[in-house]
Amino acid sequence: MNAAMPQTRALRTVLALLACLALWSAGAGAEYGDVVLNRRSDANGIRPVVFPHWFHRIRFQCKVCHSELGFRMRAGSNDVMMSDIINGKFCGMCHNNDIAWGADRCDLCHSGRHGLKSGIYGGHETGGPGRW
Repeated sequence: MNAAMPQTRALRTVLALLACLALWSAGAGAEYGDVVLNRRSDANGIRPVVFPHWFHRIRFQCKVCHSELGFRMRAGSNDVMMSDIINGKFCGMCHNNDIAWGADRCDLCHSGRHGLKSGIYGGHETGGPGRW
């Protein structure tokens, strides 16, 4: 057994716990820079998605999601559906139970409180593309 393997496993565990903590803390609302997706969630009785943009941005360059995964840069211009994710598109490219948890862990993404408006939290205060 490789001596680095337990350290790598421990690091992955810590990172997973931090990700869960970040998503859990967003359950009350959304923090600055989070992207809330609630185009259909409330209407279907599901909590809105709170996407921690800056958590992902720390780990990946913009082009990973906005070129390679197909997300447009303009807020509100991506019509992401669960069927897309389950079929390996958009978020499903990484959230596949191999790189990151899969679509069967609904509560980790659908973590916002009901009634949150779609948008980039804090974006409207900067006059940037967060105003929809």
